[in-house]
Amino acid sequence: MTYAGKRKIIDVDSHVIELDDFLANAASEADLALLPRMSDQTELPVVQAGLDRGRELFAKRQNDPEVMAKFEASLLDNRKSGWNRLGAFDAKERSHTLDLFGFRMQLVLPTFSFHQIAHVDDPAVLEAGARTLNRAMGTFCSHDDRLQAIGYIPLSLGPELALKVMRQGFDDGCYTFMVDTNEPDAERLSFTHPDFDPIWALFAQTKAPFVVHVAVNGHYQAVPQSFKHNGKDTIELGGDAPAGEIGFVTIKNSAEIFLSAMIFDGVFDRHPALRGISMEHGAFWVPSWLQALDYTATLFKHKREFSELPSETAKKHLKFSPFAGEPVGWIIENVGREMIVFASDYPHPEGTSDPIRKFEAAMSNCDQTTMDAFYHGNMEELMGITL
Repeated sequence: MTYAGKRKIIDVDSHVIELDDFLANAASEADLALLPRMSDQTELPVVQAGLDRGRELFAKRQNDPEVMAKFEASLLDNRKSGWNRLGAFDAKERSHTLDLFGFRMQLVLPTFSFHQIAHVDDPAVLEAGARTLNRAMGTFCSHDDRLQAIGYIPLSLGPELALKVMRQGFDDGCYTFMVDTNEPDAERLSFTHPDFDPIWALFAQTKAPFVVHVAVNGHYQAVPQSFKHNGKDTIELGGDAPAGEIGFVTIKNSAEIFLSAMIFDGVFDRHPALRGISMEHGAFWVPSWLQALDYTATLFKHKREFSELPSETAKKHLKFSPFAGEPVGWIIENVGREMIVFASDYPHPEGTSDPIRKFEAAMSNCDQTTMDAFYHGNMEELMGITL
């Protein structure tokens, strides 16, 4: 019996926990010379002992069926280092891991390699890094149709270069791409400006939903630094989760601003087939956000005509993946069954040791139609597929 059992599941958020040669193995000779080392970035510090141990345990699993059986039995143990979990960095082992989960499809995002290339000042390095990251992600998922690679488009490069990176990423095997939710330079164009329409048009044309993810926020800081000087030790949850309680409460701020701008700046009006998904921002805030969108529209209705309520635009174009443990049943009661989708976040620790159990414990009020929509139906609609 697989972990999913009889459930038909599309897992919308999982990750590679890369080894330090992940990008180097995919880079062209010219791009390789530009790439920073994975250990150079400080957003997610690289622990060399963890890398070494991950390689050591992988070799043991491959050579000893008894060791592999132990790892299979502890598939959901999220106390392990990410490098020590099944399928963290080896593509074929990831397929075996998916067999154990029993998920019909899994979207796969980078972890360390994103931070390796995203926090640089030189646009040429950023372009080379994004191009290499997309190739590496496409290669990782290329052998298994169930694995869908999520790359990265740095919109801060500007619409022309970003579109070039995007087209190359599709050619290199990416299913779709994360986009930054914030332009850090106050003098630059918003990503919702019509100059960026070729980007959104290509997403719509290819039926690939754009992805906003908590790690890809264009250096947005929701919590002023002064709040860290509070006489307390900061609590770290690990993975992509922001530090501290205030950090988590505001985890959605950048995505909320960006998605509101996409609606009010008319991007979805100009591209009716465009779809998007929010990952790892939680969903606890979505009911009040929908109300805020509509209330805001009433205040500005004498200055602008809306073809539909902004909340209806959001429901038509967007999906959200909650964290396991959120009051998902309550969220669905307040936003409808069409917006919320399942995510394991494997092998990040935030995914918990038993996401199905945690989700279903908070969904006792949901009927089977709602559960089917949550596990696969909403993503089938978003992706334009039928399992």
